Amino acid sequence: MLGNSSSPNCTLSSPPLLGEICKLFVMVLLIVAITLGNVVSLLVFLQARQFRTSQGYLKTSLALADLAVGLIVVPYSIYREASSLASGMGQGSSSYSIPSLPCFITGPIFAGCTFVSITTIFLLSVERSVAVLKPLHKRAVITKRRTVWLILLSWSVSFLLAVVPMISRSDITLQYNPCSKMCTYTFPAGRLPGSAWNVMLLFPAFDFSLLGGTFVINFITFAAIHQYCKARRQLGSEAQHGSHLSSDITAAKTIGILTFTFSASFSPVAVFVVGSVLGYQWCQFSFYVFWILTSNSCWNVAIYSAWDPKFRQGVRELFSKPVLNSASQRPSRSTEGDSSAPACVAVLKEMFHPENA
Repeated sequence: MLGNSSSPNCTLSSPPLLGEICKLFVMVLLIVAITLGNVVSLLVFLQARQFRTSQGYLKTSLALADLAVGLIVVPYSIYREASSLASGMGQGSSSYSIPSLPCFITGPIFAGCTFVSITTIFLLSVERSVAVLKPLHKRAVITKRRTVWLILLSWSVSFLLAVVPMISRSDITLQYNPCSKMCTYTFPAGRLPGSAWNVMLLFPAFDFSLLGGTFVINFITFAAIHQYCKARRQLGSEAQHGSHLSSDITAAKTIGILTFTFSASFSPVAVFVVGSVLGYQWCQFSFYVFWILTSNSCWNVAIYSAWDPKFRQGVRELFSKPVLNSASQRPSRSTEGDSSAPACVAVLKEMFHPENA
């Protein structure tokens, strides 16, 4: 999210051409993986009725944030790198330090979507904890309308936080960094980061505060599930309540894995941010840091597919529905179209009608 435009080592050295082509190829693969994975996730969450819940809305918000990274942030980096390769290695390096309008769009979007991801994972952990610890109060405490308002609040706060450095300091800007191959916050050339640059520490402080709270909530949830399992085994009635318990365990495991993968991908970024504030310049490290975090946008669908049976069922229904409709329901196409076409409208109605929550 930040870099040093005064570092000559990032622009004057000319990396091997093969290495640059390989990096560009990885970026293209990420666009395909992020876009396809999150489009499938959105279609499943919007079409399957079992996901029209508070948890489903939160997962939809997470997929939208990841999809924005794949459709807006990564393509601009590919465009800059492809242009650089086409014009010759190192010849366009001086133009990288010039602020451009796309950077003022892609930079805050990348930072904002990162904050949206962690706030959504935090809200998912809270929702699952309430469902496990207070199952009788879940419907009263966690409603669809409250969930939607929390999602809107998280997006607003996240993108406001993403532009805080530019708002608070006029000498901090967004520029394309040839080291990280992304638009990052930078300070003017020839100036080392001073005390004003400490505003960038707000990013890791915010994320690690939420991540710490998420780990604590997940620990409490798993402890409650463990006690519940132990008590059921002692009473000998585990078979009677096995399906409900299995659903809680599956949801808690899925959220726990989401938390772990995001923490693993964001931790190097936090190290890089702190090092940059202290004046260190890590050119090669910055590329791996930012693109490991970017690759996290395509992991969620793999986690859902591996750990969530409902998601796998939704994927099967999504891809089998056209075949079933054309083969066995062709005569009733008009009525079928009326009921299946406005899926998004049905979701919005359920979101904002508290009596259906």
